[in-house]
Amino acid sequence: MILHVDMDAFFASVEQRDNPDLLGKPVIVAGYSSRSVVSAASYEARKFGIHSAMPIFQARQKCPHIIIQPGNREKYARDSRKIMAILRQFSPLVEPVSIDEAFLDITGCEKLIGTPEQAAKKIKTQIANQLTLTCSVGAAPVRFLAKIASDMEKPDGLTIISPKAMAQVIDTLPISKLPGVGAKAMAQMHDLQIETLGDVKKFDPQLLNNKFGSFGQRLFQLAQGIDPTPIEPERLRKSISGEVTLSCDISDPRDVQSVLLAQAHRVGNELRAGNQRCKKVSIKLKFSDFSQITRSKTLETWISSSNAIFDQALLLYYNLNITKKIRLVGVGVSEFQDAQRPIQRSLFVDENHKNQRQWEAVDRAMDSVLAKFGPDALNKATLKNQKFSHK
Repeated sequence: MILHVDMDAFFASVEQRDNPDLLGKPVIVAGYSSRSVVSAASYEARKFGIHSAMPIFQARQKCPHIIIQPGNREKYARDSRKIMAILRQFSPLVEPVSIDEAFLDITGCEKLIGTPEQAAKKIKTQIANQLTLTCSVGAAPVRFLAKIASDMEKPDGLTIISPKAMAQVIDTLPISKLPGVGAKAMAQMHDLQIETLGDVKKFDPQLLNNKFGSFGQRLFQLAQGIDPTPIEPERLRKSISGEVTLSCDISDPRDVQSVLLAQAHRVGNELRAGNQRCKKVSIKLKFSDFSQITRSKTLETWISSSNAIFDQALLLYYNLNITKKIRLVGVGVSEFQDAQRPIQRSLFVDENHKNQRQWEAVDRAMDSVLAKFGPDALNKATLKNQKFSHK
């Protein structure tokens, strides 16, 4: 059996947990700028029709007394790591698919953890006891149904689709509930009079392939209850990035430098938390006319300090001839290596390498302080009065 564990309104729930005054109130996590979008909405906010990716001005129109929290990704990442550690107690096959959800394959673990229902209840109890958060769990013989099941009784839900019930669930499952079926696909489904996943069984696989391309073959398999997608616990993250939508457009290089530093610090913290080094740094700039550019550089050495990431991001920025005002700034890193892996050293004294190692030590000390005392315990002096709101 496959379990899908999905945290309930994760970012918003963490904010409500950490500030009891927010409990029972409509809360969204977003930037304060009217140009920002909703990252997460509490269930109290969702009653007003507010959802993720909704522009802030629309959220305010739907609920004038909405409470906006700026959010803190480092805090959410720490809680996420604790959640994943709990899940790994139940199975070695745990695949995180985002910061707040994961799949587990518990096949063969029944003697240790009990039935799927018992395991799911234990997971929910441990997460509630250790983090004071709720999650919804779905269990099914195949991956795609486990994900659908976890959404059936939110929040704090538990839905089990047994092997015997699987055929009936498939036959009656609205096709719109299937992951990957968007507005364009729904229009095609309407043309074919496909309303449920069971309706797909009426069609020849070749016709589905002609109509939907490669997704047609997957549709046919899912209608038969077949989902060959494996649980991949060792799937490596390919990149880490952070970006900020600014409360006002900027053009002063000193302002851009300040934002780049903040994002480099955020990305560096997450990189080191995963015990990784990187060899590629990139920047993303979106302008006032909504056009955007990205630039990247592959380095000769591996780095993990926020200072080194910032230096490379700043070089990429200064190599550009920017004439437009900027509304969004992002920094990213990729091409990772385990931080414990030995690095070939130069035979000669390398002052640059020595400097990087010193900055890494400083950053790791800062990481420890932030992990123990919270995200506001320590910050770079140049960021103390930064006036830009975060997305």
